[in-house]
Amino acid sequence: MNLRVLRYFLAIVEEGSISGAAQYLNIAQPSLSRQIKELETSLGHKLFERGSRSITLTPAGVLLRDRAREIVLLADRTEAELSGMEQTIGGTVYIGAGESDGVRLLARAAKAMIERYPKANVQLFSGNGEAVTYQLEAGLLDFGLLFEPTDTTRYSYIPLPTGDRWGLLMPKDCELAKQPNVSAEDLRQLPLLVSAQTRFDREFSRWGELAREDLHIVGSYNLLFNASLFVSEGCGYALCLDGIINASGDSDLIFRPLEPRLVSHMNLVWKSDRHFSPLARAYLSILRESLAQ
Repeated sequence: MNLRVLRYFLAIVEEGSISGAAQYLNIAQPSLSRQIKELETSLGHKLFERGSRSITLTPAGVLLRDRAREIVLLADRTEAELSGMEQTIGGTVYIGAGESDGVRLLARAAKAMIERYPKANVQLFSGNGEAVTYQLEAGLLDFGLLFEPTDTTRYSYIPLPTGDRWGLLMPKDCELAKQPNVSAEDLRQLPLLVSAQTRFDREFSRWGELAREDLHIVGSYNLLFNASLFVSEGCGYALCLDGIINASGDSDLIFRPLEPRLVSHMNLVWKSDRHFSPLARAYLSILRESLAQ
């Protein structure tokens, strides 16, 4: 596959038509149509269903769109890193992270990096652990912030010195909010919203001898903000980590920690065989210095 043709293909996807993409790319429409037809022939799959005014992707087209975005992004990153090897340290550090107050530690290191290297910047990808791991494996991230345990056969890592405490996000005016904390027995009696990534056999088996089937789970979430809106509307209580949603001041929600105390720890991980850019190496060094203070 030709990288230039993949860019043409993505332009058609973004513009929604071959004519629009041709205008955007400033090339003749017949030439663009011919090159896409040759791409379909070489792949052995039809990529578009062509309508009178618009086009839609076939299943093969959807797959190529996702892979082409990754290929083009990696090509652009490689070109930028190679062109910057002989220049002042700069460019982009790519970090993926789930929702955690531990991100503050990464932000402080990023601030120090940008102050030291004015041409540096950070691209932050937000997603759950599964999404961050996928981006790491695809080579689209330099670092990922993941909850323990870490697969040390595939990743190198730095443990963060902080932990996120588990608890329940609830309406401030509910009866349970009058209590200072939440017990396992409380959880058994409530309609719960839980993270799709929560492993009860890992996080909760020792805490309160809780299994998923012991609970009344009315929904799941991958990022907490939207789940907090469900809680605000009375659609369950969110089992979550502290420090992610602002439940102070004028908020109609409040966070109550689990008792006994339950804490999850996080590691900043990277692929053991990854070749870092000079800036990524510099960021890692700055983070180590920051955590050592």
